[in-house]
Amino acid sequence: MKRRAVLFAPSVLGADPLRLAEAVESLQGRQDWLHLDIMDGHFVRNLSFGPHLARAMRRRWPDAFIDVHLMVDRLDTALSLFLDSGASLITVHAEAEPQLLHAVLSSIRSAGLKAGAAIGPATPVEVLRPVLGCIDLALVMSVTPGFGGQGMIEETLERTRELAQLRAAGGHSYLIQMDGGLNKDNVARAALAGCDVVVAGSAVFSSPAPAEYLEEMKSKVKEALADAGIGS
Repeated sequence: MKRRAVLFAPSVLGADPLRLAEAVESLQGRQDWLHLDIMDGHFVRNLSFGPHLARAMRRRWPDAFIDVHLMVDRLDTALSLFLDSGASLITVHAEAEPQLLHAVLSSIRSAGLKAGAAIGPATPVEVLRPVLGCIDLALVMSVTPGFGGQGMIEETLERTRELAQLRAAGGHSYLIQMDGGLNKDNVARAALAGCDVVVAGSAVFSSPAPAEYLEEMKSKVKEALADAGIGS
């Protein structure tokens, strides 16, 4: 069985905020995407970045794929701040305003961007079923949203498998992303469960050699998929 290559999206939330550009440059271009976590202090109990950082990233790295993850309550107001921020993809949480989810995803796509829908560890995959045909990415949070440096919740691997099964059964093409607690010791399990896009922040940027660490994660995934006969 043949499947797409696994992409890696280091989260700048795991970088030193006073040396963020230097941290990204330390990846030496070995990343596929750059992941930007936006937290509002309400949907999650933390504050992080805003649209100005997304714009600055686009100016600094004009060819980058900037993956914006909105962990915010007021999608009706917050989304408009990011549609012209330079984001390549915007992911919103299904839990934030469920009745607006389809409309929000449509707004993102109408702006010419890719659209993603996320679920936290306590949210069943079933809530995404109505929008699986209109998303480019389904994000499984593998930690409680809001803080970096947490350990991966093993049970979230089953959610990833379920999304992969729904994709195959429905003939969908969305990517499956996992975010939270991923590192070189568990990234192979995530890939085998169906993860297409690996988000890793603390593990990568706390390493003394981020580029080499990212390469080690890639090697672990490539080896695991090859052994399972499902490499790209």
